[in-house]
Amino acid sequence: MEKLQESRKEEVVIVLDFLQNGYPFDNRPIHLKTPVAQALGKERFVLLELVPKPGIHLKAFEEVYIGEGKRDKIHHISGKLPVDKLTQTARSELEYVIKEVIKKNEPYFIDFFNKARPLGTRMHQLELLPGLGKKHMWEIIEARDEEKFKSFEDLKKRVVLMPDPERLLLRRILKEIEGEEKHRIFVDV
Repeated sequence: MEKLQESRKEEVVIVLDFLQNGYPFDNRPIHLKTPVAQALGKERFVLLELVPKPGIHLKAFEEVYIGEGKRDKIHHISGKLPVDKLTQTARSELEYVIKEVIKKNEPYFIDFFNKARPLGTRMHQLELLPGLGKKHMWEIIEARDEEKFKSFEDLKKRVVLMPDPERLLLRRILKEIEGEEKHRIFVDV
């Protein structure tokens, strides 16, 4: 995970769904259809449509390299994928995959709580998390000024009645993916 707000291309994605015979609504004959994978970027949570190399079968939750170098499994990236174009399978796996990314990258997300800053005179980045108001924001700021947070557990222990930080992050990331938020913290569009 890189610095907050830094725009970068995804290097690794997590497969949400793999359609061996292409999209079912594609009316072309089967021999003309292209296998397609729907995936979520591991770093900036970008939804992408990928075309695998011939003969490659991808599995859900598989991590696949899509960076600039030699790709083992992906022929090309078709482009960014709007959330409303996700298959039912990809949509149902999205929340689970985001939860896993948050767990595996806890230091990155704890860094957000340690470094979040004001957006202006009336709004703070912490207040962008669903369910986090001014009272929690000030408690977090005061606690981190004493000592930086080390983990989600540390955060929950030191901030009274703190909602589950992993759940707050998950809800925020989903809202950003769905395009419901003006300010983006974690998702590139």
